[in-house]
Amino acid sequence: MERRKERGDAVLEKLERELMLLSRHQVLARRERDPERLERSAYLLLSRIDTQGPMSIGQLAEAFALDTSTVNRQTAALLRCGLAERVADPDGGMARKLRITVEGGRRLAGDREVNQSCLARVVAGWSPEEVRELEDVLVRLNRSAEALEGRYWPRAEEDGARTACHPPVPREPAAPAPQE
Repeated sequence: MERRKERGDAVLEKLERELMLLSRHQVLARRERDPERLERSAYLLLSRIDTQGPMSIGQLAEAFALDTSTVNRQTAALLRCGLAERVADPDGGMARKLRITVEGGRRLAGDREVNQSCLARVVAGWSPEEVRELEDVLVRLNRSAEALEGRYWPRAEEDGARTACHPPVPREPAAPAPQE
């Protein structure tokens, strides 16, 4: 039993290191000297609004588990740059919501295109099956983390993503077969 725990610890140690390195690569990609590239927080906020539709500062703070004052500063930067605008709540609520502007949509699409182009270069030597396998594993990893946090990221390919009030049900691991 102790050996199995040691092997599991070694696997988790390697997994943690590889995830750290992966986040490093993403950070370096964001530092390209292109003035059109969005700041990381702007990219994340715009991505969430793009997927879910107009959101209030409170909704964004809850979605990212951040203090409203932090989100307020970040969204103020989006407003100053013309990447988002305040609109009345389409559902008739009191809080004003943030919506992506045409310029914000253009910049977000440009960043996504660059990110996908970089990814294409990284996996250029991979088979389509290997790329799909990586996608499946990353989706499962993210959904497991989301389930632990109780915060789900809506995905555009899911039905009703723009009104993502109902979180997706995370996949449960298969139950072991009963022993005879």
